[in-house]
Amino acid sequence: MFRCLIVDDSPRFAAAARGLLEGGDIAVVGVAATGAEALWRAAEMRPDFALVDIDLGEQSGFDVVRRLHREAGLAPSRLILISTHAEQDYAELIEASPVVGFLSKTELSTAAIHELLRRAHDDEGPVSGLPGR
Repeated sequence: MFRCLIVDDSPRFAAAARGLLEGGDIAVVGVAATGAEALWRAAEMRPDFALVDIDLGEQSGFDVVRRLHREAGLAPSRLILISTHAEQDYAELIEASPVVGFLSKTELSTAAIHELLRRAHDDEGPVSGLPGR
């Protein structure tokens, strides 16, 4: 079972995402609404991956993923950006970020997450803490 950290400032979305993911084989081990809280939860919970909203109110999800990578030691293959906006709206910023990819909130599913993590596994070899195929 994968362990996930959700970083989103919408309690409503976080609750909906938790319900969706926990209906599959993903355990949500923490929810954070700010970058500081995300760093603390990542250090405490050691998730297999994190879903990070691009728009965290006054904070940028792009800054948060950089900090999670740099300060919490989460590999890019363990970071996924999410948003209600279309991927093409942020394509260059996503490409320059230390993330495995992007998922639209409307397309969020365990299957989509598994596909991104599988691609990272195929591209980089086995990722510590993530099961093989």
